[in-house]
Amino acid sequence: MQKGFEIVIEVQCQALLFDLDGVLIDSTPAVTRVWSKWARAHGFDPEEVVAHAHGRPSIATVREYLPNADHEAENRIVERSEIEDLEGVVPLPGARELLESLPAARWTIVTSGTRALAEVRLCAARLPAPAKFVTATDVVNGKPQPEPFLKAAEILGVAAGDCVVVEDAPAGILAGRAAGARVIGFPTTSKRSLLLEAGADWIVKDCSGISVASAEEGLQLRLAQEPV
Repeated sequence: MQKGFEIVIEVQCQALLFDLDGVLIDSTPAVTRVWSKWARAHGFDPEEVVAHAHGRPSIATVREYLPNADHEAENRIVERSEIEDLEGVVPLPGARELLESLPAARWTIVTSGTRALAEVRLCAARLPAPAKFVTATDVVNGKPQPEPFLKAAEILGVAAGDCVVVEDAPAGILAGRAAGARVIGFPTTSKRSLLLEAGADWIVKDCSGISVASAEEGLQLRLAQEPV
């Protein structure tokens, strides 16, 4: 079914697994400020570090750039800075409406940030929080490994292969695919070509392009897929 230049398709699944930053909330200005400051303090190229850090656990970036440092201590510095910098943290288009249309048992959040950071940003954006969600605090191997999405599916009591992951970063898409889920990619922070290269099944502008047609037996979604 075609609507303007969009192709509206229907997708069946049991649950939606949402990344947080770049999918439900816009935290890009804060992320850019924090990681740019950290990069300059250590003599690295800010633009390169910001791009590398997006969608991955912060401690993974710290380890790669400072292999001989106290990684936990450096990570605490980054996390504290992110928690304190909430300027411009707002919900992305359609996020609140989509979450409010979903049954509580049919969705959760899977973020590469810590639990403390996720809770602060959800509160700042005034978005509902699921009863249980997965953060970097809860896993050993973060994105692009499948563990975060496998754990999220387990929390909801469904198979990962019956879930649809919603992501904006190649690392998250790779993680979703490795878990056996299908993936919707949002070109909010990464180029469309990179999302497709990572394995996104569909490209949708943002949450406003996803609607719930039915939630009686699983989820029946309508996606306004952008041409690729």
